[in-house]
Amino acid sequence: MKRRLLSIVLMLTIGVFSYSGLNAQESDKTKKVDLGPKYGKDSIRCVMNISLYREFYKQWKQSKYKNCAIDDAIKPWRWVFLNCPRGTQNTYVDGVKIMKYLIKNEKNNAVKDKYIDTLMMVYDQRIKYYSKKEGYILGRQGVDIFGLRTKDFEKAYNIFKKSVEIQGNESAGPVLVYYFRSTIKMAKASLIDIATIVKTFDRICEIIDYNIKKSKSLGKSTANWENTKGNIELGFEPYATCENLIGIYQKKFDENPDNIELLKKITKILDKKDCNDDQLFFDATLKLYELEPTCASAYLIGKMYLKQENYIEAIKYLPEGTKLEDTEDVADCYILLAESYRSFKNYPKSRSYALKALEVRPDEGSPLIIIGDMYAASANDCGDNELTKKAAYWAAVDKYYKAKKIDPSLEGIANSRISSYSAHFPKIETIFFENLNVGDTYKVECWINETTTIRAAK
Repeated sequence: MKRRLLSIVLMLTIGVFSYSGLNAQESDKTKKVDLGPKYGKDSIRCVMNISLYREFYKQWKQSKYKNCAIDDAIKPWRWVFLNCPRGTQNTYVDGVKIMKYLIKNEKNNAVKDKYIDTLMMVYDQRIKYYSKKEGYILGRQGVDIFGLRTKDFEKAYNIFKKSVEIQGNESAGPVLVYYFRSTIKMAKASLIDIATIVKTFDRICEIIDYNIKKSKSLGKSTANWENTKGNIELGFEPYATCENLIGIYQKKFDENPDNIELLKKITKILDKKDCNDDQLFFDATLKLYELEPTCASAYLIGKMYLKQENYIEAIKYLPEGTKLEDTEDVADCYILLAESYRSFKNYPKSRSYALKALEVRPDEGSPLIIIGDMYAASANDCGDNELTKKAAYWAAVDKYYKAKKIDPSLEGIANSRISSYSAHFPKIETIFFENLNVGDTYKVECWINETTTIRAAK
């Protein structure tokens, strides 16, 4: 009963003020405000009430926020909030906890709404008197208004936007997640366009990538940032169509084709979303390489030419991609080089790159499939009689078996090839005619130059 009465008193004395949100903060910024003395007009009473509410608050905290000491903390806390707002920043840190406690436990929606108003006032007043942390405070305020008043998503969006503008790379992960969610809500309400979603997504990803890189350099876990990025990418997915992305970025490219940062964004997002068939990706990639030749841009150009089956041009650029830091990209680059040289029937060169890919990514079975396919394609050219013209199939099937062993995802592909090429093994009579036996080892000559096991067609 006592807590209930104190809650009502708090609501009547503070909650009667209407929450003006971001506009109030901006008006405070446009004029100089006399903040008054640190401990207000009655410094003795201010210090006394700070000490009083803090003592009760500490007792409440020590009980893991369960005992009734909060009832005794509310009244002196309220007095400090109203009469000496500069006395201590704890007034606002503790105030958020107090207000959230009251909001959570209040059953009356009208009273709860007043408590939410007061919570917003706590944030606003903290910004007014402790503005050095404005960006951080706005981020927390945005998260609370987005969660407590879902209908006020526009206010939350504007608060988040300002917070991220101030905090930049120091923005917290949850703030970025809710910022993007509020952005999506704004788009669904037709208050912003798709271009704004993409712009916001770009900025948020820049911040996340910065923090992932920073965490790695410090030897810290990147799990939280990776999860944050995954969450945001999931929300962006419905809007990340090639049509939308190209429609937005084509205009930007036409207006500023020499902007390196823009070119990096265009090539990165179009490649990630598999929109690299469009002329925009081709033009932006070549332009980026012209302005800033790097291994990354060379790799993209190589992939682009390979997709167009222009293997001669692809081979000019792909080797630079093998110098990239990301081992996944390096492995992919080796595989692309293997495919390119296979197209020219330069099988030894293709095999060497396939094996390099396998070294970088030993659980990847596709390089072995490539090698097996080249062995099978060489069979007729690597022999001069019924047995030697079929020996290469033994070596090919060996590769397929190994591929599915290290990479179960390729089992279906491998089994299909095993079945097909096993039928091309020499007949048992041919093996006996050459004075050989099933199960013996056999050296396949030609460029293959591998030892295998003799098997007969079934």
